[in-house]
Amino acid sequence: MELSVMGGSRAVVKVGSLNICREFGVCGLRASEVPWWRRRVCVGRKSHEVRLRAKVKAKMTAEEPAEATKAPWDLSDAATRLRPVGRLRLHVGLPLDTVSECHTVNHAKAITAGLKALKLMGVDGVELPVWWGLVERDSLGKYEWSGYLAVADMVQKVGLKLHMSLCFHACREIKLALPDWVCRISENHPGLFFIDRSGKQCNDCLSFAVDDLPVLDGKTPIQVYQGFCESFKSTFAPFMGSLITALGRMASFVIHQAISLPKSTMILLELENSSVTINHLKQHAEETGNLLWGNSGPHDAPSYNDPPTVNNFFKDEGGSWETPYGDFFLSWYSSQLISHVDRILSLASTTFRDTLVSISGRVPIIHSWCKTRSHPSELTAGFYNTANRDGYEPIAAMFAKHSCEMILPGIDLLDEHMPHHSSPQSLLEQIKAACKKHGVIICGENASASVLPGGFQEIRRNLLSDESRVNTFMCQRMGASFFSPKHFPLFSDLVHCLSRLELHPDDVLEEDSLRVSSEAGIDLHVQVV
Repeated sequence: MELSVMGGSRAVVKVGSLNICREFGVCGLRASEVPWWRRRVCVGRKSHEVRLRAKVKAKMTAEEPAEATKAPWDLSDAATRLRPVGRLRLHVGLPLDTVSECHTVNHAKAITAGLKALKLMGVDGVELPVWWGLVERDSLGKYEWSGYLAVADMVQKVGLKLHMSLCFHACREIKLALPDWVCRISENHPGLFFIDRSGKQCNDCLSFAVDDLPVLDGKTPIQVYQGFCESFKSTFAPFMGSLITALGRMASFVIHQAISLPKSTMILLELENSSVTINHLKQHAEETGNLLWGNSGPHDAPSYNDPPTVNNFFKDEGGSWETPYGDFFLSWYSSQLISHVDRILSLASTTFRDTLVSISGRVPIIHSWCKTRSHPSELTAGFYNTANRDGYEPIAAMFAKHSCEMILPGIDLLDEHMPHHSSPQSLLEQIKAACKKHGVIICGENASASVLPGGFQEIRRNLLSDESRVNTFMCQRMGASFFSPKHFPLFSDLVHCLSRLELHPDDVLEEDSLRVSSEAGIDLHVQVV
């Protein structure tokens, strides 16, 4: 197979066969089974006023019939003309366990093949999660970056950009805990973690209440995060601004959603068992002249797995959330989250202000029960958002203060797939409106690799709307589901649609076919125009 690039001079680059390993589960996708538009991806680009054209020549399968059906991504669609000026970036998330506990690259051959396929499709880059529990696992200040440097080198060789997500929380999906030395300290200091009034501890991330307390071998968590970021900056300095163009998920508050179980509105974390948090609440009560309100959290909130209406606090009509006490408590509770966001984003923007990378933080779309007046799931997670109050404006204002972009997962979700009390679409629109008001740029994500029916159309609508402030879409996440015949053709459709929007008609290339073969002998065809 030959790749020819025509510009001021002609260059010929030989491209060997790409193998998508069995680890990614590529199977059952043959050219005869997929219409031509489901394999078309544009790789033509304009750069510095020099037109680049690429042609990929490959042997076509004899059984592929000619297709004359109109493509679903018809560019005459009015929605394609609504996108405001500004180029959309398209990234694909790498597996959560890309770097192993031994600091090697998992599925290295499969990932390399996937990177090459993405590059040929016209994808801009990939997103890589960087885990605190791996890098600083053994002791405070001892960092091991070798695995992540290896991945950065792989991405650079392919010619993609890299968005690195610094994650200061655990990951249950890959059974990765916080650093070992942090877990040892917590055995004698349970207040490091969130604890609810029943005594249940959540050890996925450190409590906001200890952000500025010297509980980690004489250092505060903020100082430890600072040291981690400084080490990252120093180690990856050669890649900053060239390979690495963005840093995301800086705030450890993103995992706060994990404590908000789908059926649960247990309120409120660590109040009954953390003297630090109780002291904060008492101080707030003194400052507002309500001394008796500072002794504990609400007494009439439901327990785990109870519906929010089982007790009085979250009831839509006559609930305690709407009383003066409810406002007092929820205002304080939300302020703990906002203060944490402020500290983390301040740390990130200060550390990386002299680099050529953008900074972003992830805000969860907690859409369960958001059609009720009290929005109990959001309140439980620290977002004071109700029928009477916009809880996302102060969050957006904080992002704007630190010139950070906001990552919003769930731009693929549709109300029709949700329970009657849930509305991800309306909640997303509310957050987008807050971002627009404060001038915050949005980076969109799909909620999971298993995009539900209609999800890619919803992604397209969110990206191309004239009201959209989304400048990047990160498709989550490379693996078996991503390369499956159910998902990958739809993703290819989306890439093709977004690429065509950026091209002059003269840049559209001749139609040929790129064959990517799996180790199992099954062909994956990607059409390049």
